[in-house]
Amino acid sequence: MNTQTLPTPRIRPILTTAAYYSAFITLGLTTGVIGPTLPSLAEHTGSRIDEISIIFVASSFGYLLGSLLGGRAYDRLPGHRLVAAMLALIALVLVLVPVVPLLWVLVVVMFFLGTFQGAMDVGCNSLLMWVHGAKVGPFMNGLHFFFGVGAFLSPVVVAQVLQLSGNIHWAYWIFALIVLPNAVWLWSLPSPTVDTTPHPSGSSKAPRLLVSLLVLFFAVYVGAEVGFGNWIFTYTRTLNLADQTVAAYLNSAFWGSFTLGRLIGVGISVRFRPTSILYTDLIGCLASMGVILLWPASSVALWIGVFGIGMFMASVFATMLAYAEQRMKLTGAITGWFLVGGGAGSMFLPWLIGQSFERIGPQSAMQIITIDLVVNLLLLILLTNIKPVNHARRV
Repeated sequence: MNTQTLPTPRIRPILTTAAYYSAFITLGLTTGVIGPTLPSLAEHTGSRIDEISIIFVASSFGYLLGSLLGGRAYDRLPGHRLVAAMLALIALVLVLVPVVPLLWVLVVVMFFLGTFQGAMDVGCNSLLMWVHGAKVGPFMNGLHFFFGVGAFLSPVVVAQVLQLSGNIHWAYWIFALIVLPNAVWLWSLPSPTVDTTPHPSGSSKAPRLLVSLLVLFFAVYVGAEVGFGNWIFTYTRTLNLADQTVAAYLNSAFWGSFTLGRLIGVGISVRFRPTSILYTDLIGCLASMGVILLWPASSVALWIGVFGIGMFMASVFATMLAYAEQRMKLTGAITGWFLVGGGAGSMFLPWLIGQSFERIGPQSAMQIITIDLVVNLLLLILLTNIKPVNHARRV
């Protein structure tokens, strides 16, 4: 009996990259919807603001778990099938979020939403790096730019839905419908596989200290990004700096400047070193937070600060991933650990802000985020001063 080995399907980089970009738009939509709907979710479940903040912990813990397990799975299984499955599950969970009447049930639902989002996130990041290799920098910034597109559009859709219907149900259900075509598209594409060739440094493995510091950097950075994006709406409303609709647009302005910054980052990443971009970004973030802290009662200062921090935060995550790719060979497992760090940060900092919001006051939210960004800058200084050591212990 004659047997033939079927040829490996050819990966088409442009089409495949476009599918990842589309998937990241939906990831942005589903991430950005939580902040402007937080008061409505609290009201629907009969919860206070400090109580409803537990959903950030649940979602981020799920994100952490999904990133860790997903990173290992992508090294072993067809990546596009896994991403497609995660998208379909995200759509299912989105249908449930606005109709859950009890806080503890919502916590469980948000845990699963975070799990599926984390597995999808690590998948698109890892697969994109396997498709483009050392030239991934601009494509990685492009990927995260499209996350910003989704996150920018999300509060706008929520604001329009609230004006037209008075409830948040249709916002979640519309996003669920948008997610499904992406799942079908990715399911139909052949999956890339992990690159097993040695890194130019001479080893396919990564120093433990470098990996640990990178994980910590992502934890601190994502905590600031998610904390700001999810609490700026409630911060603005609590201080009566804007009404509900304008606060939603302010939230959208953050994600809009975030999106614009990532678009600009695509071009900048071709011309400048990752370390130069990262230092500029973090210093710019701190300057923007300074504007908000110095003029806390000014709506103009708030708009300036929101736009600035969105612009400077925009390229941090993608640029640090590109920097890590220069320092070591990135597998799905290692990328998963980076997102585990991000998940831990997005779990802890928004929860901490929620606790301080009720006990200390809304101004504590901006103070916590500023301290967080200072720590990020210190970690960057440490990272960029670590020299490669060939005989270091490796993982």
